[in-house]
Amino acid sequence: MGVWGLLLVGLVLGLGLYGVLVPGVPGSWLVWAAVLWWALQDPRAVSWWVLVGATALLCLFQVIRWTQPPRRLRAGGVTHRTALYAGAGAVLGFLLVPVVGAIPGFVGGVYLSERLRLGRHAEARVALRTAMRSGGWSVLAELFVCLLITAAWLGAVLWG
Repeated sequence: MGVWGLLLVGLVLGLGLYGVLVPGVPGSWLVWAAVLWWALQDPRAVSWWVLVGATALLCLFQVIRWTQPPRRLRAGGVTHRTALYAGAGAVLGFLLVPVVGAIPGFVGGVYLSERLRLGRHAEARVALRTAMRSGGWSVLAELFVCLLITAAWLGAVLWG
């Protein structure tokens, strides 16, 4: 696969990561479809292993999703701005402290957004707790899985 094809796959992966944060957009399925398209275009064994791993992770995520409460983010007062801060924090945390940094980055992004919006620590902490209970954990789990899949793809492209 050429450079333009890889850039297009990377763009769809990025769109899928963004789609996780936006209600109604099938972000995880966009991530999986990008990896599938890449694996079909790249006949190496590593691309098929990444696809198998992505499929297994997404199936595991679906099982985890059934155990969590349904997403009611708007009812919990979560705005688009909060979702973007949370996503940016998760990506930044994932890059700074590989893999496990996504979790505190996501929570920190939600807190920062609420702190900027509300102005006080106590109110931001209550808003953070409400946001996480109203579906934030589900969004975090889906984003974490998609970040793992994206990192595996990137690793396979760069070092595979």
